[in-house]
This record gives sequence, structure tokens and C-alpha cells, in this order.
Amino acid sequence: MKDYLAKNIRCPNCGHHTSVELDGSNGDQEFYEDCHVCCHSIHCRLERDELSDKLRLYVDADDEQIF
Repeated sequence: MKDYLAKNIRCPNCGHHTSVELDGSNGDQEFYEDCHVCCHSIHCRLERDELSDKLRLYVDADDEQIF
């Protein structure tokens, strides 16, 4: 499985594309990236699926979280 990837994502606030570095060696993770254009936080959730040998990245705006 590839543990390290660079992925282009789209900011859910302004739509600008930005690059994020993913490290799947630590398993499932949640982290925030700041958009370089609008400066809003981008919530990223990385899931490691060992059965299908894939990393899945979910991206949403910080205000879309349900607690």
C-alpha cells in the first residue's frame, strides 16, 4: 500500500484547488488544512482501507461537521 501521497483537493468554501500531503502510515486521521485563497479551514478525514489497499480522503468545510 502507498502510505504517502500528494492529492489535489478543492476548497469547499471557495472552490480553489490546493495540494495536500497524505501520510497513511499512522492509520485513520482527521486534520485541518487552510485554504491559501480564502483562508478558511478545510476539514480532512483520511481513512486507510487495508482490505482494498486504498486511502480514502473525505473533505468538507469546518462548519459542516455534525457533533
